[in-house]
Amino acid sequence: MDIGEKIRKFRTEKGLTLLELSRKSGVALATLSRIENNKMTGTLESHIAICNALGIGLPELYQDLSPSNSAPEVHTASDRTEVFVHDKRSVSEMLIPKVLDKKMMPIMIKIGSKGTTHREESKKGVEKFVYVLEGKVNAAIGEKRYSLNKGDTLYFDSSMPHYFENIGASDARLICVISPPML
Repeated sequence: MDIGEKIRKFRTEKGLTLLELSRKSGVALATLSRIENNKMTGTLESHIAICNALGIGLPELYQDLSPSNSAPEVHTASDRTEVFVHDKRSVSEMLIPKVLDKKMMPIMIKIGSKGTTHREESKKGVEKFVYVLEGKVNAAIGEKRYSLNKGDTLYFDSSMPHYFENIGASDARLICVISPPML
């Protein structure tokens, strides 16, 4: 059993809806839904708040969690359903499902001409790797700017504020890998 299944089990046993658990725990409804559907793991802080709202201890939540499957996974393009639209010209697409079970999160970032991603700032300890598949982008990390072309890579501590801007005339596509996964 994984953490999302356990939270759903405890929630339904207590007769709570997602909305009620959200109100009692202070954890956003969308976050709870993603946790229960194995789209994200949540943070230790969110797990503590959920446990408090459910009247259970953290050890009870973590007890008997199944280790992740180590068998190779193949996913077709049609399998991908998690898409996040930053604005009309910027989209991030999760390249694998069930990121909760993974140690890294691969994402395809597509940025139209003159488009940008939203500004991000992860918690400490989260790293990001970017490979430019197509196009020309500026990576704004902290106060510095880095110009990247097709084939270039970038590796950085994503706790620094950052975003990507397409400075080319055509669409840009980036492969981004975040470790550990954070949502």
